Amino acid sequence: MKYIGLDLGSKTLGIAISDELGFLARALETFRFEEDNYSLAVNYISALCEKEKVTKVVLGLPKHMNGDQGVRAQISYDFKAELESKGNISVILEDERLTTVLVDRAMISGNMRRTDRKQKKDEMAAVVILQNYLDKLKF
Repeated sequence: MKYIGLDLGSKTLGIAISDELGFLARALETFRFEEDNYSLAVNYISALCEKEKVTKVVLGLPKHMNGDQGVRAQISYDFKAELESKGNISVILEDERLTTVLVDRAMISGNMRRTDRKQKKDEMAAVVILQNYLDKLKF
């Protein structure tokens, strides 16, 4: 079973996809949209799920370091509800604390240029979110 992983921002949506067996996540793309126009992003992901024959989406859930949830978390809950209302899609929320820090460090240690890091950060965060979820399924 294939999965799609998402890192949702206010203007970008990092997208990752798993292999057919659901073992490995890889970067797919970064979808850019008008600030806070989440309906456009929902429609894009809904169409992508149909094209890729994916029924499970793993969406990053931003939490504060103490576990509290703020405005960004509520946006993720709303995004989840809207995406699930589109049809045969189940959305799993995955804690995304420190994913951006991990991605930034990995890209810096890989000597990636700053402009390249900025372009790839969101989709690489989606890879980490999805891979964390897939790894939990294995154990």
